[in-house]
Amino acid sequence: MNIVLINHYAGSPEMGMEFRPYYFAKEWVKKGHRVDIFVASYSHLRRVNPKAQHDFQEEIIDGIHYHWIKTIQYEGNGAKRAITMAQFVGKLWINAKKITKKFKPDVVITSSTYPLDTYVGQKIRRVSGKKIRLIHEVHDMWPSTLYEIGGMSRKHPFVVTMQIGENSAYKHSDKVVSLLPYAEKYMRRHGLKKGKFICIPNGIVEEEWDNPVELSAHHEGILQKLQNDKNFIVGYFGGHALSNALDVMIDTAKACTDKNVKFVLVGDGVEKARLMERVRAEKIENTIFLPPVSKLEIPRLCEYFDCIFYCGTPSPLYRFGVCLNKMFDSMRAGKPSICALPLKRSYINDYNCGVCVDPSSVENIVQAIQKIKNMDIAERRAMGERGKKAALDYFNYKSLSERFLKVLKSVEE
Repeated sequence: MNIVLINHYAGSPEMGMEFRPYYFAKEWVKKGHRVDIFVASYSHLRRVNPKAQHDFQEEIIDGIHYHWIKTIQYEGNGAKRAITMAQFVGKLWINAKKITKKFKPDVVITSSTYPLDTYVGQKIRRVSGKKIRLIHEVHDMWPSTLYEIGGMSRKHPFVVTMQIGENSAYKHSDKVVSLLPYAEKYMRRHGLKKGKFICIPNGIVEEEWDNPVELSAHHEGILQKLQNDKNFIVGYFGGHALSNALDVMIDTAKACTDKNVKFVLVGDGVEKARLMERVRAEKIENTIFLPPVSKLEIPRLCEYFDCIFYCGTPSPLYRFGVCLNKMFDSMRAGKPSICALPLKRSYINDYNCGVCVDPSSVENIVQAIQKIKNMDIAERRAMGERGKKAALDYFNYKSLSERFLKVLKSVEE
């Protein structure tokens, strides 16, 4: 099968996020399928961006054919980012016939977060002269994100453009794959037909957990000392941005009076300096900041944590569910989660592998931490093992890629 995947932000373990297209494509290539990913040369999500000299410059990474579309660089969410969207989709739309002729796709997956790439997929299907399956993949709820979180008017031309694109994607795709489990009702209101929705979440890569990269001596030394001193370590890893709401974790640390509980935050981001200054100014002595680690070091890092904490800025979009990479990493690590998100339901509850708690109540979060700390060791280990089993059984990219292929086959039939 020839699979064309259109994803503006696709990356790789070496380049950085986003990882999902790479992990699926790698599994599909193992099964003998050809995967061509069309991707923008610049993404704010990547640590390293390629040096693309021209449009459609090809690079093969682990058997996956990446085709770089030259776009300008940008910062933040201003006009330049919108221009890169127009560049990326426009160049692909103009060259849709050439793409079809050269790569002869059997299926096209449009997966760029924003929904405008559906027009490229629809054109490829239209000019192909054969039945090409069109799958639309939804990562974030655009344009809902723009007006519910970003504060933009629903009547803003950019929002209206995205809404038209979203409606078109739901109406004209053969299937819609969503990372968010509870989005179908919304999508049905915007043109999706019954039976076309399927949820395929993110997951873990078992090879990375079987062959972890060692932590730096700096990280190892600090964490080893905390462990040797019989501390209960509440760990966080990931971005230090406003959306991560790490003030909630700092508030929790400040309110925690148990001297044997330590809070460790590993990562980087625009909020880190402010958070560190806050901890210093308020003399919060049970909180430690460490530099970021690579994705391949996460398994070793999690070995030192007794439970893993994550939170986020309250959002009406949580009604669609969440699909946090760190949630699945925490489950695979076999460590209980403290999920400080306002969710009615989550995988943590489904598999009883941690505690979900309202982030607006610091007292409740402290109580949740103490609950896990005070568990019998065997009980705490069993809680972590339930998450690990779920990660291995249902949330690893090998099995998730099989589910995705079944979606393609069901369309074919």
